[in-house]
Amino acid sequence: MNARDFSARVPPGGYQWWYVDAMSDDGRYGLTIIAFIGSVFSPYYAAARRRAPGAADPQDFCSVNVALYGDCRRWAMTERGVGALRRSARELAIGPSRLHWDGDMLVIDLDEITTPMPQRLRGQVRVQSPVLSRNAFALDAEGRHLWSPIAPCARVSVQLDQPSLNWQGDGYLDSNAGETSLEEAFVRWHWSRASLHGGDTAVLYDVTRRDASSASLALRFDADGGFSTFEPPPEQVLPTTMWRVGRATRSEHASPQAQTLEDTPFYARSMVRTQLLGESVGSMHESLDLDRFRSRWVQTLLPFRMPRRSGTRVRAAL
Repeated sequence: MNARDFSARVPPGGYQWWYVDAMSDDGRYGLTIIAFIGSVFSPYYAAARRRAPGAADPQDFCSVNVALYGDCRRWAMTERGVGALRRSARELAIGPSRLHWDGDMLVIDLDEITTPMPQRLRGQVRVQSPVLSRNAFALDAEGRHLWSPIAPCARVSVQLDQPSLNWQGDGYLDSNAGETSLEEAFVRWHWSRASLHGGDTAVLYDVTRRDASSASLALRFDADGGFSTFEPPPEQVLPTTMWRVGRATRSEHASPQAQTLEDTPFYARSMVRTQLLGESVGSMHESLDLDRFRSRWVQTLLPFRMPRRSGTRVRAAL
């Protein structure tokens, strides 16, 4: 799997996404960007898969999700149909937003409208890394769901016109791809990445599969493109969110501290202060509850958070 190739086939009912996160050097700002083909959190795509199992076209359910954290919070995720998708090996455009490779640097041009208060979110984000990885790790036993840490030790520069923001910080780039929906394969997962002293990055990935098996990855990446495994420290339960989403991480310290960045009925993103590999680190952390996601009440709420723009009307009815 070449996760840098934006033109790779995404099978019916499947997905691929590219994920970027970063925190500013001064700790005041943060962001996540996720570009989806076959948006895994789309109620419209979920409904299409139910109506036509194994036949729903992922290219008709695409979006660019942008979340800004800190002093200037914004959130945007507009779903678009196949007519708004343009892609080649080195370029991916979804509506007015675009990702492209400039040599080994990923350039993201954003032009989105936020929700729930409509505001323009426009500007450029650049992701640079001395080495880009081709490693891929299976998250399920059959190898149908793959995680590719493309640039785990990255530097990110943010230059936004709307809102006016200009900062730099340590960041991260990866991609996930799958042949079926997430909720078909997994019950939940907890993921986190932390920048270590000296420029390395530690990633923890704990998944609970639908067949009741589980997997735990604990990896240390260096700036030269190498990686090693390490023994995952004990699991530590974090406080649930306001939406009662369960969170957990792994830490050598018994009481990691969590600051919630995003709180939804099925998903939580947090900054977690924890102890890894003998260091006190701040981790970008996410917890995902896929039983919650596929529940009827959550599917009913999602269209209000994720509007869809398409020439063809797609129902989100259950």
